[in-house]
Amino acid sequence: MPRIDVHHHFFSLLFIDKTKLNESIGWRMPSENLPWTPEISLRFMDESHIDIAILSFVTISSGEVGQENRDKIRKLNLMTKEICEKYPDRFGFFASLPIMDDVEGALAEIAYALDTLGAQGIMMPSSCGVGDAAKYIGDDLYDPIWAELDKRNAVVHVHGAQTPSSTPFPHPFLGLPVSEVPNETFKAASHLVVTGRKRKYANVKIILAHMGGSTPFLCSRVAVLSRHMGCELSPDEIIQDFKTFYFDTALSAHESTLGMMKTFVSRDRLLFGTDFPAISTEMAGWYTKNLEDFYADDEDALDDIMYKNALRLFPRLMDVSTMDK
Repeated sequence: MPRIDVHHHFFSLLFIDKTKLNESIGWRMPSENLPWTPEISLRFMDESHIDIAILSFVTISSGEVGQENRDKIRKLNLMTKEICEKYPDRFGFFASLPIMDDVEGALAEIAYALDTLGAQGIMMPSSCGVGDAAKYIGDDLYDPIWAELDKRNAVVHVHGAQTPSSTPFPHPFLGLPVSEVPNETFKAASHLVVTGRKRKYANVKIILAHMGGSTPFLCSRVAVLSRHMGCELSPDEIIQDFKTFYFDTALSAHESTLGMMKTFVSRDRLLFGTDFPAISTEMAGWYTKNLEDFYADDEDALDDIMYKNALRLFPRLMDVSTMDK
């Protein structure tokens, strides 16, 4: 069965400090995956029977507005494009944006990434900025960005930012990627819904990382309580807007979560993802086996999740893929 991995990271030590990453967010990168090279991903993909991976950089949620930040992101997107050109039948990519407070810079990079570089879509963090200055992606300031993405019928992959809460993470085994990132994705998705931007810019196809984090479980809480607090949408409208997201399976495929998703959204909203190389081959394989076991008696559904839904979102992948050739 063909497989398209829509949640596959690209790392460069030019942009990430391994030691700082371990200390600041409480995550130990698999040592065998660093320093990352495309060949490391290709070996994993071959072992895991993955035909195509859509690369994305770890979410960039902070920085100084200005030319330096724009140049850094342009360099990052060009590096990713070079990888895709070297292995055209194995990789696509989501382009990164300058810090979104730089609305003009973000709009320019969207145009360059989609029109010139041929990116499959845009990678977006759940929030931008640090502390009290942080804004979630449904903020009024970012409205021109969403308007442009809507005009282009763009695909956006939203990934929870590595944002510390007001208290330390509870245990070394429960660093930010475990305890905070899933909730940051939920907060971003909820922000887009209750501000009306998910409904207003319905042409943007938004994929929520990690099956939306805590979104499927908590969206009904938003529906009733946010309405009570003044949201103009009814509870049913809020739930319906949550159902219009797409959800990738990275770090999330288990019978408990898959059972919930089966009652929450139609299967055309689910996309296969691994989160490699942030995790090991063995870790990714555990989730993939769970996914295959859950749909063992429904090969059509598994086909949709593993690759057909991705081809509907990214039809250009068929032009470069060898899956059905």
